[in-house]
Amino acid sequence: MAELLGPSDIRTLAESLGTAPTKKWGQNFVVDAGTVRRIVRIAGVDAGDHVVEVGPGLGSLTLALLESGAHVTAVEIDPILAKALPDTVAQRAPEAADRLTVIHQDALKVDSLPAPPKALVANLPYNVSVPVILHFLEIFPTLERVLVMVQAEVADRLAAGPGSRTYGIPSAKGAWYCDIRRAGDVKRAVFWPVPRVDSALVLMERRDIPTTTASREEVFAVIDAAFAQRRKGLRGALSGIAGSAAAAEEALTSVGIAPLTRGEQLDIHDFTRIAEALRS
Repeated sequence: MAELLGPSDIRTLAESLGTAPTKKWGQNFVVDAGTVRRIVRIAGVDAGDHVVEVGPGLGSLTLALLESGAHVTAVEIDPILAKALPDTVAQRAPEAADRLTVIHQDALKVDSLPAPPKALVANLPYNVSVPVILHFLEIFPTLERVLVMVQAEVADRLAAGPGSRTYGIPSAKGAWYCDIRRAGDVKRAVFWPVPRVDSALVLMERRDIPTTTASREEVFAVIDAAFAQRRKGLRGALSGIAGSAAAAEEALTSVGIAPLTRGEQLDIHDFTRIAEALRS
């Protein structure tokens, strides 16, 4: 088994690198071995799987992923941490060092990886979590599962269903690609520094996208418009992309959706049907 990182290891390693968690990149490092092993278990990572990890930080989760026998491509924007990660793995899990690839890049700009990833597993900061998830699901169709640790509020938004007060753009766009559910809570004490917010795990499992003549961009434009002003009925909310409120009403009526329905009441298939109607 790999020699995973504990609280004192994390602090000593950060000090040796002359670095510390920064708000700029939303860094909160995991300091609990049990938590990272739990993440790997829930993600269903097996030996031989190709896994992409976004924001590996000092390597807590990376070591647990490598411990499973997986091949890991770690995408890290922080140059100090990107440079240090291979050394950390070489010291603590030398037998796994050849299964690690580190890419020093902004995750939102990644458009290729050394091998097609089967899973995305990551501890993601609040400000980029949803864009990163959607970007990787779109760019890498081989992704079967996404298991992310995010702020609890973000987890609720991703996993929410129609009719929920937390249902919105992340929920609807995520549902284009995946079945989504919360997969557990994470205590604040497992992070350094300890965050002021609660965290949770979200599991997203890929399924076929909806069958439609509309493009993803067209469907997502409908979702964006529907939630831009949540209190508005769709007749008004969609008037901009439809050309007028009357055109929006005509499209909605043609697919059996009442014009004053709100976006939060619709599922991904409803948004798809509206996009098709607007297209025609």
